[in-house]
Amino acid sequence: MANKILVTGGLGYIGSHCVVALCEAGYEPVIVDNHSNARASVLERLERLTGRELSCFDIDIRNRAGLETLLQREPCQGLIHLAAFKAVGESVAQPLRYYDNNVGGSVSLFDAFDAAGGGAIVFSSSATVYGDVEAKSLHENMPVQPTNPYGQTKAMIEQVLADMVRARDARSRGLALRYFNPAGAHDSAIIGEDPKDAPNNLFPIIVQVAVGQRERLTIFGEDYDTPDGTGVRDYIHVVDLAQAHVKALTVLLSGGFDAPFTALNLGTGTPYSVREVIAAFEAELSRKLPQTMGERRPGDVATLVADPSAAMAQLGWRAERGLEAMVRDAWRWAGAARQWGLWDEDT
Repeated sequence: MANKILVTGGLGYIGSHCVVALCEAGYEPVIVDNHSNARASVLERLERLTGRELSCFDIDIRNRAGLETLLQREPCQGLIHLAAFKAVGESVAQPLRYYDNNVGGSVSLFDAFDAAGGGAIVFSSSATVYGDVEAKSLHENMPVQPTNPYGQTKAMIEQVLADMVRARDARSRGLALRYFNPAGAHDSAIIGEDPKDAPNNLFPIIVQVAVGQRERLTIFGEDYDTPDGTGVRDYIHVVDLAQAHVKALTVLLSGGFDAPFTALNLGTGTPYSVREVIAAFEAELSRKLPQTMGERRPGDVATLVADPSAAMAQLGWRAERGLEAMVRDAWRWAGAARQWGLWDEDT
């Protein structure tokens, strides 16, 4: 019998790709999603893509009783925890909402999972935990010093998870995956990045400009200490990211880590500025995109680039897809989403 894996936020952008990767690896995902930022059609598309009927439950991670009931019904050997609010600017404006949902929800989830017997826990963390650091690339031994409430929630959840698994001896093992900037879509163009709310990430914003949903693209800040003045990020293909989760889970389930808690970067180690990403899209589209300059967004930092060597050493994983593939797959997904009328859905 395949190991059942609880996936919170499993209908979201990263979560849906993780569900596919889990199925491909022979696991049985059990999806939890409260549909706060995922469309109703994602489950049907996931079932079409995986060729199987999937278990999916509408539960908020703050609902401890609901989680306990679910885990009694569907005992899970592993947990991939992705459910969270994730907009840096919004977190600055609404910090209590972020602490309540992200931190409070994670405590509820971890408590319910531990009470059900524990197991392997893979947590969706973020490179924002490093804060505004002047370094060519960021490695896991650097201080955790986030500069915004969103990053603070990720750092706090890492600490909660670390403390819990250390207290529980060998009952559970925890791994925090510090993402850099996920981008792209599944090469089937059946799933991709399609938030119900206004997107905050660069790729979906560019796509919206390209298809005419937005009049123009705003570049937030041109005075950063970077080669062209715009923010520099490490972009990672979402399929590479999903496969890293499966690798992490497999290593945890096999007892491959001596320490009860570990944090690893997930990135490519290759820096790209906002202007370079826009140029890559313009090359794919063979046309210029309308754009304007804006002020820096609160909480943003100049540069975030990964040193991903620890993930290779400890998971045997490295990103295989570059910026060109991310842009190509994002644009292919945009065409499919428009054809299906997904962007006209209300839920």
